[in-house]
Amino acid sequence: MPEVKVFNQDGSEAGSIQLEDAVFGIEPNEHVVHEVVVMQRAAKRQGTHAVKNRSKVSGGGRKPWRQKGTGRARQGSIRAPQWVGGGVVFGPTPEKNYKYKLPKKVRRLALKSVLSSKVKNDDMIVVSELSFEKPKTKELVNVLQGLNVADKALIVTAEKQDNVVLSANNLQDVKVITVNEVNVLDVVSHDKLIMTKDAAVKAGEVFA
Repeated sequence: MPEVKVFNQDGSEAGSIQLEDAVFGIEPNEHVVHEVVVMQRAAKRQGTHAVKNRSKVSGGGRKPWRQKGTGRARQGSIRAPQWVGGGVVFGPTPEKNYKYKLPKKVRRLALKSVLSSKVKNDDMIVVSELSFEKPKTKELVNVLQGLNVADKALIVTAEKQDNVVLSANNLQDVKVITVNEVNVLDVVSHDKLIMTKDAAVKAGEVFA
């Protein structure tokens, strides 16, 4: 079972913890991680891109010239697709849904893989607890400095802590979520993973 150090909020050591081997100690599978990241990013696409077809382009209500006798090709509207400024044929339409789902076992394996990868690369930090009397960004900054974290950080707590969440709102490179909200894309997108001791234990129980 992987063992990591536990730190206090001020950065001092507070012992160590044995992590669940089935969640934090497996051999990372990069292929399934890639598949899940692509799936999550696809789900974030708004699908609101669109073009105007010939019915939506303004103008073109009058036939440009008579049908016969001019020697030119027959035309019905200057907003037909072959005209400059005309409508677009088979362009993207709005409200397209890009979401799709991978099997639950694949998603779970990817999550275990990224968590194990963080432990393997010493990018996971466990703190005994994380609590503030009131929302204060400076206090969270001091915690990060005490833990020597200067990169993008994902903070995971066992339960939602409003003061911690509000303290991180002004920090562009810090995101706070609960164990139930942990996902592959967030873990991959942040350089450091900071978990409270309770969150680490809960993650081992839930994801195993």
